[in-house]
Amino acid sequence: MQQQSQPQPGRSLDWKTIAVIIIILMLACLPAGCRGGADNGNTAEPPPGGDDPGNGNDPGGGEGGSGEPEPDYEALGVNELGQIMVLMYHRIEGAEAEWARTPENFRKDLRALYEAGYRLVSLNDVLDGKINTPAGTTPVVLTFDDGTAGQFRLIEKEGRRVVDPDCAVGILEEFHRAHPHFGLAATFYIYYVATPFEQPEYVAAKLAYLAEKGFEIGNHTYGHGNLRSLTPEGARRELAYHVKSTREYLPGYRVRSLALPYGAHPEDKSYIMQGSYEGIEYHHEGILLVGSNPAPSPFAKRFDPAAIPRIRASEMLTGGQGLYDWLEYFKQNPQQRYVSDGNADTVAAPERLREEIDEAKLKGRRVVTY
Repeated sequence: MQQQSQPQPGRSLDWKTIAVIIIILMLACLPAGCRGGADNGNTAEPPPGGDDPGNGNDPGGGEGGSGEPEPDYEALGVNELGQIMVLMYHRIEGAEAEWARTPENFRKDLRALYEAGYRLVSLNDVLDGKINTPAGTTPVVLTFDDGTAGQFRLIEKEGRRVVDPDCAVGILEEFHRAHPHFGLAATFYIYYVATPFEQPEYVAAKLAYLAEKGFEIGNHTYGHGNLRSLTPEGARRELAYHVKSTREYLPGYRVRSLALPYGAHPEDKSYIMQGSYEGIEYHHEGILLVGSNPAPSPFAKRFDPAAIPRIRASEMLTGGQGLYDWLEYFKQNPQQRYVSDGNADTVAAPERLREEIDEAKLKGRRVVTY
C-alpha cells in the first residue's frame, strides 16, 4: 500500500489541512451563545409585554447618548409629556379589602403592568426627571404607606433569616428575578410611633436592607399626624422627628418626599415642604396625595411637586378609579400615556404638545418633537 505523503517543512499545506484550520478559526469567532457556552447575561429588552429572553441586565434602551439611532417616535407612540401612574398600597395580607391586597393579587398587579409595557421607576427618579426606561415603555411608581408587616417581613428558614416570599419586598424581588427588565423600585412611607414593618427586633436590619437594595424611605410623619389639624409647630415637629428617627438608623439618609397621612394638608404647604424643628431640617421635593388619578409628566407645566396624585391599587374601591380602571383607560387612550424615548438626556413628544413643556424643568435636557 502506498504511504500517504505528509506535509514537509517549506512545502504548501494540502487542501484538507487548510479546511480544518478555516473551520477552527470560524468556530473561534462565533459568539459564546452560538457555541453552546454560558450566556453572559447581556440580553436585549423584549418588546413591551413580551417575555424576557433570559436573566440579563436591562440595557436601559440606549440611555445617555450611546450613539444608537433614534427610535421611530411615531411608531412607538413616544410621549414624555404623558401621564404617569403613582400607585398606592397599604396592607399586603391574606384577605382582600379596600385598603389591603393579597399576595396573589399583588403578583397579578405586577404581571398586568409588565405585560402592558410598564416598567418600575423610583419616585425620586420622577422628581429628578431621570426616567430611565427603554423606548416604547411606560414608567410606573409603586408606593407603600404605613410600614405594615405584609410590606416587609423577615422569617427564619433553615436557621437563616430571609425575606418572606409573600411580603411585598419578597414578591417584588421574585418578580424582578423572573423579569429583570421590569425593574426593582418602590418607596416606603413609614412612621415611628408604630414600629416600622411591625417587627421591632428587625427595624434596623430592614431599613438598611431597603436602602442597600435601592428602595426609598419616605416621610409619613413621626406619628401619622394629621397635618391639616396640627399647628405649624406641631407639623414641623412631626416631620422633623421622622427625619431624625430615620437618620438614627441610616446616618445621613436624605428623606426626599412626603406622603400625607389621610391625604390631609394645611392650606399653606410651604412649612410642610421644608422647615426645621429643634435644629432638625427637612426638605420634601415631592408631596403625595391620596388621589385617584395619574400624575402629569415631570416635564409638564401642570406638574406640581407639592401635589402629586396617586392611584389606589385596589379592586374594592368605594369610590374613584383604581389600577385596572386606569390600565383600561390608557389602553383606550394611548395618547395620554407617558411613553419613553429611551434616552434620559432628551424629552420627546408630539409637536402639538410643545407648548405644554416647562422649560425650567428640563434641567439641560434636549427637546425632541415630531
